[in-house]
Amino acid sequence: MHGADLDASTPATGWDVRDAISHLRGTDREADKAATRPELFLSELPAIAQDIEAFLIGQLVEGRALGDRLLEEWQQSFNRLTETLAGIAPEARVPWYGPPMSAASFTTARLMEYWAHGQDVADGLGATREPTARLRHIAHLGVRTRAFAYVNRSMAVPDTGVRVRLVAPDGSTWEWGSGPDEVSGPALDFCLLVTQRRHRDDLALHATAGTANEWLSLAQAFAGPPGPGRAACASGRERTGSTPGPDPTGSAHGTGRAASSSGA
Repeated sequence: MHGADLDASTPATGWDVRDAISHLRGTDREADKAATRPELFLSELPAIAQDIEAFLIGQLVEGRALGDRLLEEWQQSFNRLTETLAGIAPEARVPWYGPPMSAASFTTARLMEYWAHGQDVADGLGATREPTARLRHIAHLGVRTRAFAYVNRSMAVPDTGVRVRLVAPDGSTWEWGSGPDEVSGPALDFCLLVTQRRHRDDLALHATAGTANEWLSLAQAFAGPPGPGRAACASGRERTGSTPGPDPTGSAHGTGRAASSSGA
């Protein structure tokens, strides 16, 4: 990252690379607080909930004020959080912006947050990221938050199950669930969809009619209000996961509030 253009715009409307990094740094600090000082985190939660946008803007303002020290400060916050998460039991409960999560799910949520905003940074810098087996964690969260996508829109959760069959980066198949309806395609595309980093029309995902098709139009692995997502690429499908379509609308989704998967 050193030497990168931190002022480069990202597909997240109004956010440049510096803002994305500032948000990750700020949320890492909150995550460390939630894991190590849960009482303090919970005491501050009501004020944050009253004006979440002001809270997020505060992260960006603080990051901009750091100037050239931002990357170093971000690395320190990241290192501190990874050490914290490595030292707690996977089943320990951690409070967050929504229902408490197990430490294992909490760590997965942070991975999702980093991957999603990392995609914005890569897009802003014109960089290409090679997908790896770590995508399985994000895909798993995307599957587990299916019900949340409905509840988040005040819609009834379907009783019908959906089978998910994804092609992993190494060519193997990852599978979840069962039912008459099915979602299939590249794991990378599924992850881009559930984090709302690409429009569905730009992805090689297939869904059978009915419940599976409806879910893909609602999928959202992060907490917070339903996001508008990104605009479709006018030139056709973008399957590389590296190049944003023109006029990529939508806010900087995620906001550090990964949706808690049911039973986590």
